[in-house]
Amino acid sequence: MKKVAIVGCGGSGKSYVARELGRFLGAPVTHLDAVYYDDGWNPLPKEDFAARQRGLVAVPAWVIDGNHNSTLRIRLEACDTVVFMDLPTLTCLWGVLTRQLRHGRGQNQETGVYNRIHWGVIRYVWSYRRAMRPRVLRKIDEFARDHAEVVLLRSRRQARRWLRERAAALR
Repeated sequence: MKKVAIVGCGGSGKSYVARELGRFLGAPVTHLDAVYYDDGWNPLPKEDFAARQRGLVAVPAWVIDGNHNSTLRIRLEACDTVVFMDLPTLTCLWGVLTRQLRHGRGQNQETGVYNRIHWGVIRYVWSYRRAMRPRVLRKIDEFARDHAEVVLLRSRRQARRWLRERAAALR
């Protein structure tokens, strides 16, 4: 496990898992929202965003968290491990809310928290399992299944256990 792509719904715990994996793998962690948005929440042009990701996946070790479905293929083709945070909708909504309460609104490069809650975010999280999840699973199947380990984590407890097991295996 040297090149890890972490995907899943907003509020599912992608950034937490990425930070923990990066820490015990000794790999750089990239939160895609940090690449995609500037300090004023202006998005990077799609071509520039894709080019930046191609550069990120070209290094020997990395952990990248984020969805950004339009460029997911870049990460999936380059990774050796995909972690899909497949948590229930209400858990993800709770994650979005508690992140807002803990960190407030804004961006923090260090923690990977990019918090800007509005109705569009709530709608996205609410509809993720129905609308986005099948698309992400299809892409994982198409672009990563033949060369990468695919890990589905369905709860925060399962994610913590999986992280402990991975850390122990590396000692």
